[in-house]
Amino acid sequence: MSDKIKKGKEGEALAATFLQGKGFEVVERNFRHKRNEIDLIVRKNNWLVFVEVKYRTSAAFGYPEDFVDFKKARNVVDAAVEYQYKINWQGNVRYDIVSVLELNGETEVKHFEDAFY
Repeated sequence: MSDKIKKGKEGEALAATFLQGKGFEVVERNFRHKRNEIDLIVRKNNWLVFVEVKYRTSAAFGYPEDFVDFKKARNVVDAAVEYQYKINWQGNVRYDIVSVLELNGETEVKHFEDAFY
């Protein structure tokens, strides 16, 4: 496994732990539909939240959340529609970003609710 993939998995694990601390239940990790992937699917009350996790070890080119572009958001939404159909979800839906930035041994996790649609 490459270092990039390892770091990505670490970022997703940190994001999952962070969201669980906020009362979310992780229901799925790395859900794939065709070529699209959703990093985390979490649930809280009557909300199903599709989460894109971005992990960086430098802010030199921007913060992690800045790297979720229109194409990435659209891919997440496409996969989310399939997931909702698959489980016959009738509740509320939201798309969030969790940003994980590791600088000088310090890790900062930010949660951006309703980040895109």
